[in-house]
Amino acid sequence: MDMIKEEKAIRVLLKERRSFPPLASFAENALISGAKARARLQVAGRRDPEKFWAVAASAISWFKPWRKILSWKAPHAKWFVGGKLNLAHNCLDRHLDGATRNKAAIIWEGETGEVRTLTYLQLHREVSRFANALKTLGVKRGDRVAIYLPLVPEAAIAMLACARIGAVHSVVFAGFSAEALRERVNDAGAKVIVTADGGWRKGGVVRLKDAVDEALKVGAPTVKSVVVLKRTNTDISFMEKRDHWWHRIVSNVTTDCPAAALDSEHPLFILYTSGSTGKPKGVLHSTGGYLVQTAWTTKNVFDLREKDVYWCTADVGWVTGHSYVVYGPLACGATIFMYEGAPMYPRPDRFWEMIERHQISIFYTAPTAIRAFMRVGDEHPRKWNLTSLRLLGTVGEPINPEAWSWYKTVIGDDRCPIVDTWWQTETGAILISALPGATATKPGSATLPLPGIDADVVDKKGNPVPLGSGGYLVIRRPWPSMLRTIWGDDARFREQYWSQIPGVYFTGDGARRDKDGYFWILGRIDDVLNVSGHRLSTMEIESALVAHPTVAEAAVVGRPDELQGQAISAFVTLKGSTPPTLELKDVLREHVSRVIGAIARPADVRFTDALPKTRSGKIMRRLLREIASGGAVRGDVTTLEDFSILAKLQQSEE
Repeated sequence: MDMIKEEKAIRVLLKERRSFPPLASFAENALISGAKARARLQVAGRRDPEKFWAVAASAISWFKPWRKILSWKAPHAKWFVGGKLNLAHNCLDRHLDGATRNKAAIIWEGETGEVRTLTYLQLHREVSRFANALKTLGVKRGDRVAIYLPLVPEAAIAMLACARIGAVHSVVFAGFSAEALRERVNDAGAKVIVTADGGWRKGGVVRLKDAVDEALKVGAPTVKSVVVLKRTNTDISFMEKRDHWWHRIVSNVTTDCPAAALDSEHPLFILYTSGSTGKPKGVLHSTGGYLVQTAWTTKNVFDLREKDVYWCTADVGWVTGHSYVVYGPLACGATIFMYEGAPMYPRPDRFWEMIERHQISIFYTAPTAIRAFMRVGDEHPRKWNLTSLRLLGTVGEPINPEAWSWYKTVIGDDRCPIVDTWWQTETGAILISALPGATATKPGSATLPLPGIDADVVDKKGNPVPLGSGGYLVIRRPWPSMLRTIWGDDARFREQYWSQIPGVYFTGDGARRDKDGYFWILGRIDDVLNVSGHRLSTMEIESALVAHPTVAEAAVVGRPDELQGQAISAFVTLKGSTPPTLELKDVLREHVSRVIGAIARPADVRFTDALPKTRSGKIMRRLLREIASGGAVRGDVTTLEDFSILAKLQQSEE
């Protein structure tokens, strides 16, 4: 791991100086209103973080109270020691005594247009029924269940059913290949796989059961049963005794399934991070601390209210889908919206039409999606009435100031606050974010650590770097929703997260703090370029490119260079009908030079109709690095949304 040096090459992101105070109309009625209210919470979280989280924990339902808030034997934490609870009980049962029982818990729309609504009472029944069905398949407390489903209500039902009986779920994103599925199933030792015949994606069927069959054919010795949801009516192979139709096994059980009283530290789920090389890391989260922090952040970061219709666009195959599609919002008694399909299928205005029709009030999505929407033009969102929106959020990667401004103005009509959130699979919940009624925001900055979170930017020895300088983003103290270990590999957990910088959790991200203490995330350390000895953030260069009026989206990578060590390669998509010309390449290179400095001028610019992305919207920079270096694309590319993009990029001229 190379140290990010304190040097002029790491500059203020786009020299951004704008700051937007909380909107008075929003702050007036916010759950946390005004800078003083946030400051009081920050002080409480700093002086006595255990007491702060104990107060947060009192908002959820416990079968048995804890005897100790935190047991910390670095790097292992136990939160709310001795307490017993059940996550499904908190998401469902405790909402059934009053009017919430008949409130919509999930409003779901399929890509093909069908709409389903499940009230809290109906969702409780479906979860209980499926939990009993899992029991008939021999699933017991502590057993692992792999979930490989499209974004349908049954995905949430399966997760909650596991939580209800104490099974440990491992959701595998439905875009992963059979080989990737098999690797994750075997590492977790899953007893059951829950899948579907297929899922809809851009008008076609993703044949999920076929992938399961292929994975099991190669070898998955712990799997005893496969449950298959009928979603697309696709013809599939069916192995008697091993395979079971979802609708049949739930028809033979009751809805009476008491929630198991589980220890606060009982494992809740394993979620595998997607690395480009090496064995996937099975991040393990437990029950009590995870629930406390996801519930607190859902309520306060999104200023969640009784009448909100909340839409986080993430798939449940990623941690955002776990924490902010399913568990956090349902624990708060929210109405969540789920959509199965691609963002712009079959029309580029699909999202905005659904926001108007379903009266979405909170919208939480990724910067990559925002930039894609920018590219197709303002006319699409402006066809629709988006006045139901009252809060916007971003997640997944740093957002360019240009995209932030477009989001604020075109989607939010300059009246919706934006919460730009930073967190990770490993953190379990949001750690750095604005509180919308209490925090001034800056385009491109995640703002400040949330109360109870001790974050810092340091050098390799763990010393804080001066304000304005770049360094490593670390967390100094344990937090409730933190990962407990890497499944089956505690040595890797210690080495990767707790040994890089002594005594602190190393996030793997570069960051800097400005004069106001605001955090600016510079991206993964791996995405920091070393050009002639100067350390440059790819995020900073991408932001400069996107700020140019002709550019819709950009991705920057490094390629080997004999003279400079690394040279900067930029992949750019243009707005509207802007023609890709040699002259424009030079214009963009000089634009970056003006904004950041000559050292950041890209060595080459490639125009492309689209960037290679996963179905969750993340740019696959690993592939771009290989293309820029002139090498063959290697590794698993099955999560790509559009395979044709690779061929076009490899044929493009530099």
